[in-house]
Amino acid sequence: MGEGFTDTPQGGGRGGKHVSVLLKEAIDLLAVRRGGSYIDATVGLGGHSYEIARRLGARGHLIGLDKDPAALEIARRRLEPGQARFGPAAAGSSLRAQEKDWPQITLFHASFAEVEERLGRAMADGLLADLGASSLQFDTPVRGFSVQAEGPLDMRMNPQAELTAEQVVNHFDERRLADVIYEFGEERRSRRIARAIVRSRPILTTAHLAAVISAAARPMKRHERIHPATRTFQALRIFVNHELEDLRALLRCVPQVLVPGGRVVIISFHSLEDRIVKDAFRAGAQQGHYRVLTRKPVTPGPEEIDRNPRSRSAKLRAAERT
Repeated sequence: MGEGFTDTPQGGGRGGKHVSVLLKEAIDLLAVRRGGSYIDATVGLGGHSYEIARRLGARGHLIGLDKDPAALEIARRRLEPGQARFGPAAAGSSLRAQEKDWPQITLFHASFAEVEERLGRAMADGLLADLGASSLQFDTPVRGFSVQAEGPLDMRMNPQAELTAEQVVNHFDERRLADVIYEFGEERRSRRIARAIVRSRPILTTAHLAAVISAAARPMKRHERIHPATRTFQALRIFVNHELEDLRALLRCVPQVLVPGGRVVIISFHSLEDRIVKDAFRAGAQQGHYRVLTRKPVTPGPEEIDRNPRSRSAKLRAAERT
């Protein structure tokens, strides 16, 4: 689909079982040290955070960041000691023992681009970032992320941000709109789509936008799996939320934030993100900042894709601070 999903309920619904993409692989490569300090830069609904926290012990510290205050509040409740969290108690231990061994947890409503500014240098033993939008965002029509549901053209991860998808769709000139669709959606039919959008203004809902795009850009292949509007929706979401700029800012500061031996694990969901991560790790290795741990990206196996179809485009890369 080309979309990122931070924490996906099984079956895609909000009421399903909580599933985190490449969970075991991410935690294994993060190599959590008991008593350490770890950053979940995209805490989402808290799935990865929980697995980090339960390995840290009482002397550990988990710091989570997320742009989305709704997701952050869910994670806050689920990561409180004594809550019925995402997994069973460790064999032979009681819930009360788990509560006593639970780490300090600090959550920030912030973009991961602000990691160094908020937390300082050489303070973390590891950092995890699971990029893209979360299932909470995609499965809530009023947020305007989904090509499949009727909702306002919003697409802001942070509802307090100024720019919305509706403003881009209805106020950018045709050339600039086509450039956004091409650059951030890798959509080869960007000019045709931009022309159709401009002619159909005003467009105020996701369903209207999807219909306009579908009429202008029929599937390029007879049995193409993705909706004709998917790449355009991806482009608008990435542009509105400054996702690639924030990712570059995060990757610039990771070597300063990690202690020697600390690890960084990044899960991306489309080629634009993966290319930025791969190039940053390669450049960091050449500069002596990193030892790259993943020669090729780690991807979900057939069982995970079958259990959680939204994980199929995920790619994980990891590096260790030298």
